[in-house]
Amino acid sequence: DSVTIVANSDVFRDAEAVLLAVPMQALSGFLDQHNTVLNGKTLVACCKGIDLTTLTGPSAVIAAQCPNATAAVLTGPSFAADIARGLPTALTLAGGDAELQVMLSTPTLRLYRSADVIGAELGGALKNVIAIAAGVVIGAGLGDSARAALMTRGFVEMQRLALALGAKAETLAGLSGFGDLVLTCTSAQSRNFRFGQALGQGTGFDPTITVEGAATAKAVANLARQRGIDMPITAMIAALVDQSVTLSQAIHALLSRPLKQE
Repeated sequence: DSVTIVANSDVFRDAEAVLLAVPMQALSGFLDQHNTVLNGKTLVACCKGIDLTTLTGPSAVIAAQCPNATAAVLTGPSFAADIARGLPTALTLAGGDAELQVMLSTPTLRLYRSADVIGAELGGALKNVIAIAAGVVIGAGLGDSARAALMTRGFVEMQRLALALGAKAETLAGLSGFGDLVLTCTSAQSRNFRFGQALGQGTGFDPTITVEGAATAKAVANLARQRGIDMPITAMIAALVDQSVTLSQAIHALLSRPLKQE
């Protein structure tokens, strides 16, 4: 009852902080459209992904479009339905100050601050790709043991890229990385997981549902190639999304990789 829906960007003028709850691939266009009124404010990105054009996360997109704004990222293991119902949830607020932390916290929503914006946003972006892969595993009937192995090796890929881009290992091991990975890889509430399930089952998926990990997989695969970083699971998910490989080809490619030390 306390929420009012409007279509007038003038409401931003008196706001100290604005939560940007738009999909990652729409963020740049939204900021370009409203940068006059948003520039200079604290802008909190609630999306999780990598921009396909710039191959950067939301904080860099905000900095490019609104250079006088203060960019922050709100991320971590959460489903909107759980928060709306007042169920206990903990998130990471990266780039924000203590005042913003208090402003956004509630009796059931606990925010932890982090100075590692890159690590926080990469954790939230990369786990979506692994969640799709976990959904593929379950949808294809490969079993929970395969999902556990994929989550573990997927987490290695997440760390591999994030550390190369300047993130801290402890951030990836926290709420915005490992915590979010566990949630989205094990629950059908996750849109990315459900999308992966549909891929694994060979069935269609509602195109009106936003699946951040699908575009992110392509962006990250390109970024990994540019950086010379080995991310085989991500590469296979990007190929599955593009339909350039079949599911059986993707499984064979991953299982036939050379044996090595963990």
